[in-house]
Amino acid sequence: MGSSNKYSGLNKSFNIEDDSIDVEILPSTTTKKPSSDSNISEGLIDDIKKDYEYTRGNLYSIIEKGQEAINGIIELAQETEAPRAYEVAGQLIKSVSDATEKLMDLQKKLKDIDNIGNTKGPTNVTNALFVGSTAELSKLLKQNFNNDNEDV
Repeated sequence: MGSSNKYSGLNKSFNIEDDSIDVEILPSTTTKKPSSDSNISEGLIDDIKKDYEYTRGNLYSIIEKGQEAINGIIELAQETEAPRAYEVAGQLIKSVSDATEKLMDLQKKLKDIDNIGNTKGPTNVTNALFVGSTAELSKLLKQNFNNDNEDV
């Protein structure tokens, strides 16, 4: 083919034959998902609530089984009077206590998550605002200063 394109000088320099290929550039067709913050937050809230219910159920189960185990190990410890049985009973009591504490922490965390979107500004704002010129402000300050000195 002849060198009729704008790169003919480069083609000649690099000893390349001009085999032009017509390329058609198409506009990109990327599709965007409609991103709605409310949909994202609603989905996230649903997931959090599901996780909360699942975790809460597991903690209840752990606490109930732990209490059954404590009752059994205490009976065994009283019958055998073995120090190891009392040690195990103490460890079980601590484990059940930790699980109940985690249950309370879970409640607090869910309450904190619910309050994230419900945060309000301060209900009582006390700001002083002076509307006027600096000369008027200066006059007012001098007047108050003189009144304060007269009271002394």
